[in-house]
Amino acid sequence: MSENNIALLIDVDNVSAKYVKSIFDELNAFGTVSIRRIYGNWKRTYGWNEDMLLEYSIQPIQQFDYTKGKNATDMAMVIDAMDMLYTHNIDVFCIVTSDSDFTKLAMRLRESQAYVIGMGESKTPLALTKACNKFVHLDLIASDEPKIENIAETVPNGKNAEPPETLESNVTPISQIQESILNMIAESDYLTLGEVGSSLGKLFTDFDVRNYGYTKLNVFIREEFPKIHIEEKDGSFFVKMKNDVDITTVTREIIEFITKNGGVVENLSKIHEALKTNHKHFNIHDYGFSRFSSFLRSIDEISVDGNKVKLKRKTRKRT
Repeated sequence: MSENNIALLIDVDNVSAKYVKSIFDELNAFGTVSIRRIYGNWKRTYGWNEDMLLEYSIQPIQQFDYTKGKNATDMAMVIDAMDMLYTHNIDVFCIVTSDSDFTKLAMRLRESQAYVIGMGESKTPLALTKACNKFVHLDLIASDEPKIENIAETVPNGKNAEPPETLESNVTPISQIQESILNMIAESDYLTLGEVGSSLGKLFTDFDVRNYGYTKLNVFIREEFPKIHIEEKDGSFFVKMKNDVDITTVTREIIEFITKNGGVVENLSKIHEALKTNHKHFNIHDYGFSRFSSFLRSIDEISVDGNKVKLKRKTRKRT
């Protein structure tokens, strides 16, 4: 995507100036940022200053608050974005904001085959993050950058405005990522690390290992998912399941359990419960099966009839 033409639109009301370097560092991988605009009422700079705008060649768009309580900045950004869509040769739109009001704009741009990158803090509502092709949580990837103190606004009574409440992070939970990787492994016996990363990027628009404190995908998987094994071969990485117990042991335990119950178990869930008791992390997906009943049917020594499981009788050889 290195030859793409990018339009950068920044909502000054919802993005701190401390992220400016991170914004451009991210966009460098996608193409050339030919249009660079930042929208807001410049009576309130929010840390953005003239020197910074000149350094990054960002054009400030003054937007007065015509009516109290109404966000004229949002309307100006939307109008300009739609003008660019039809009058400029733009391949990628980057909308920098944490305001969910831009969700519809992101959806509309994607409908016109434009690639949409969203950037904002991890408090950004999921509706906006999922409406973009890719979303970058600036506060997570830029956590080690020096902070720029916000200029406190004053209210009519002369007191500083109270700090906003801390909002819950909307970053994709690690548990969802693990489930997705396990499903990928269950469906394929041969899976490269690159394929895993590509699939996760398509499933979760905000997926980035930096959100979780890592810089490399293989380190992220090794540290966060003990059930997943990464194998290196000839310079390539492959992702496999790290089973707590091998299939031979599981098969032997199943046969022993049925034998102790007189050769018949009326409900196969009892066998599953016994395996979970013996092996805390037992998961049938680890062995390439989506159903426990299918796994049982693969064992030659037993037969499955509905929920009933029993040992097969051995036929005696005639002499």
